[in-house]
Amino acid sequence: MAERKKIQSASQKKNKQVLLIYYSFSGQTGVLINRLAAGLKEQGIEVFFEKLRPVKHLRFPVGSILRTYLMMFATFFRKRVPIRELSAKCSREYDLVILAGPTWSYNPSGPILSFLDRDGKYVLKDRKVLPLISCRGYWKQHWWGLRRKLLQCGAQIANIMAFSHPNPEPWRTIGVFFKIAGRSPERSSFLSKYYTRFGHSNEQMEEAYRFGKEIGQSLESSTPLETINFQTELALP
Repeated sequence: MAERKKIQSASQKKNKQVLLIYYSFSGQTGVLINRLAAGLKEQGIEVFFEKLRPVKHLRFPVGSILRTYLMMFATFFRKRVPIRELSAKCSREYDLVILAGPTWSYNPSGPILSFLDRDGKYVLKDRKVLPLISCRGYWKQHWWGLRRKLLQCGAQIANIMAFSHPNPEPWRTIGVFFKIAGRSPERSSFLSKYYTRFGHSNEQMEEAYRFGKEIGQSLESSTPLETINFQTELALP
């Protein structure tokens, strides 16, 4: 009888739950999030996705050099991009919320800023939040601004993950600019010598997967997420 009670108790144990709120413009954040989620699931974590959707669809690539300049100018001044209403899943209780998005001209992206302005206090107040930044570089200024917004929302910041595109500067900036404009710098006879690919490497994808496993282990063992080292060579080369 006692044995049966133990089995029933174990079967009724609720899995840890994580909500992944994210915006992905070029698809790079989305790939990182999917690999992170795969690592979480391997540890038995129940994962829920909430993709932020702009009211007006943002096309990638934007299609021209001029449009890219205008976009970068607007995002430098933290222009908001209105988003659609969130789904009901965002009102539930979670063991952790992961907020992920790209860096736009040193800042969080417009959809992420709109989310924080409109829904931040409702969704994140008194919740444990782990930000994930996908960036060309210069992630620290993004992080400082995002951290300030999260604290204003009443979030409990658990740690920080940031993945920087692995190409060296200044070719990383040049390559991303042309990619957003609709060109293919990685195929250019000149630029391809210095800019080999757009976005994150396969090794970084696997690092995100490893991070997901570590986060899952931390949640299962109730150890602080602050103890995990996310500042690795692959995450921030």
